[in-house]
Amino acid sequence: MRSKTAKLEDTEDRQPRRVVFVIYPGVTLLDVAGPLQAFSSANNTDVANGVRAYDVVVASPEGGPIITDCQVELGTVTLDKASFKPIDTLIVAGGDGVFDAMEQEDLVDWIKEASNGSRRIASTCMGAFLTAAAGLINGKSVTTHWRQVDELQRCFPDIEVKRDPLFVRNSNMWSSAGVTAGIDLALAMIEEDMGHEAAMQVAQSLVVFFKRPGGQSQFSDVLNIQASEPEGLFADLHAWIAGHLQSDLSVPKLAERLAMSPRSFSRKYKARTGMTPAKAVELIRVDAAKRALVRRDLPLAKIAVNSGFLDEQRLRRAFQRHVGVSPLSYRDMFGENQE
Repeated sequence: MRSKTAKLEDTEDRQPRRVVFVIYPGVTLLDVAGPLQAFSSANNTDVANGVRAYDVVVASPEGGPIITDCQVELGTVTLDKASFKPIDTLIVAGGDGVFDAMEQEDLVDWIKEASNGSRRIASTCMGAFLTAAAGLINGKSVTTHWRQVDELQRCFPDIEVKRDPLFVRNSNMWSSAGVTAGIDLALAMIEEDMGHEAAMQVAQSLVVFFKRPGGQSQFSDVLNIQASEPEGLFADLHAWIAGHLQSDLSVPKLAERLAMSPRSFSRKYKARTGMTPAKAVELIRVDAAKRALVRRDLPLAKIAVNSGFLDEQRLRRAFQRHVGVSPLSYRDMFGENQE
């Protein structure tokens, strides 16, 4: 790991990195304001040492005030003025206005041309529709707000749209999921540019977690299960499972609670949720273990028992299946009192 001193020396001898946000009427305010604040806050870190790390610019096709989704105006410069100086990081913001923006050929062409001279290109949320329209992510993977995953895939079949990640990186092409995930993307970029300490200081100033990995799901496991069964037929059962993780949660026992036969219960549950009862139980237990792992004083063995896994080995296997990292790695990323 590079030292803080080395980062300071790098900073003193260079010009600020120019970060340009491209917006349009109907853009989601937080898709812009969240990552914009992160880059601006990076200028005030100890690592920056009073030297401006980023020069942040907000641009739109015609410049002037742009009305966001919540009727707040954002001042912008024209695209021509934004590209008058070299762009280090080009970020296309998302929002419901993106579909009208896609019809503006001059805007799409400008994004394509500006990307050629940029070190890094990114989209936040539905901004992926614009970067896709500009042909920047053909053959690559991308993410967007979970509500728009299927639509983005339908419109652009040559890209791979990932439903779960907070953000995705393909070389110099980045994309983030909905709204607050743009902050996670910005923190990852700041860490790449300025080091872990600077990104940590920005996260602390924004009072957000540092760091949620890009591969972490947009939802908790329990919320995913609830969202998959909108009719709520099994809502009470899910609540009961969450409160009785150490109980016998086998299919016969769960079916008994609903006065159903095990076969009928399993069939109807999978039809409604898209998963087996056993998988749902494991996901709910993993979710409980995640919350417990934030506390560094709880031993892994105790967490395994409390969440219904009986032993550490079963807990580790479940984490690898559903989270992609070990329980201890998860604790390193999200545990309290990180330094």
